[in-house]
Amino acid sequence: MTNEAKNDSLLKVKDLSVSFATDEGEVQALDAVDFEVKLGQTLGLVGESGCGKSVTALSVMRLLPRPMGKINGGSIHFEGKDLLKLTPDEMRQVRGNEIGMIFQEPMNALNPVRSIGDQISESFLLHQDITRKQAWLKSIEMLDEVGIPVPESRVFEYPHQLSGGMRQRIVIAIALACKPKLIIADEPTTALDVTVQSQILDLLQSLKEKLGSSVLLITHDLGVIAETCDEVCVMYAGRMVERAPVKELFAHPMHAYTRGLLSSIPRLDGIPKTELSTIDGMVPSLSELNSGCRFAPRSGLEHSKEQIEKRPGFIEINPEHWVEACPVCLSI
Repeated sequence: MTNEAKNDSLLKVKDLSVSFATDEGEVQALDAVDFEVKLGQTLGLVGESGCGKSVTALSVMRLLPRPMGKINGGSIHFEGKDLLKLTPDEMRQVRGNEIGMIFQEPMNALNPVRSIGDQISESFLLHQDITRKQAWLKSIEMLDEVGIPVPESRVFEYPHQLSGGMRQRIVIAIALACKPKLIIADEPTTALDVTVQSQILDLLQSLKEKLGSSVLLITHDLGVIAETCDEVCVMYAGRMVERAPVKELFAHPMHAYTRGLLSSIPRLDGIPKTELSTIDGMVPSLSELNSGCRFAPRSGLEHSKEQIEKRPGFIEINPEHWVEACPVCLSI
């Protein structure tokens, strides 16, 4: 792929705002989120649980729980077409065919009473004009593609008969069955042991390269981001607080939240048996969000009333390095 092609935008999310209806009233889960995924790129979304990463992915797929979840504004352009303006039938043709999603928990994503072969075949039957027998044979090929041993036997098995790593491979096989242009991977290594995590990430990377796809990788693990991503967006409390090429972000973190995340990672050159750095407190409840700098209560830094109440801008501090410009949290 040429450098010019890599600069083309495949997915562009602009000013995306999402809210949920709760017993306490309507709360905002995403607040004017902007990012784009370029052709052939792996973009990472990183942040603590509750920052809005999975809501972002579900919004792109238009799978927010209804009627509680609602997109209030913004646009989601995929190959130039606004996904928010597609009819439900048109969106069903996009899901699984042009955009594949690897869900966070395989046991929730897989149907426990249907065989593995049936579940993979469904993608082929929905999006391709083929017979059931052809879909079944393609399912066996996909199992072989994702490294499942004896695939011609595994197609008859059920999710409970497989290990966690094997189930994750099945979910990847379903997501990639129709060779989508964009793969959304939501915490694809959660609850897997370290060696299996590495295998799954290697598999995802090799399949991405083979298909020529782009990847939107959602994780809380900065080690995974460093190993697999070209660019990274740091999310906090429903907003983007920093976005940069991965090497630039690790070398020059600008926002106090990003610095806090990076300082919590164990380092090989660190002093042995020393206590790891932590960020005090927790991500605030959606009903308790500041209008201004949302990281202010946890930053340990003194913020004025105006800085807490007035939203800071999102500025380009260096080429391709964007950051929320709270003057207290921003390091220059």
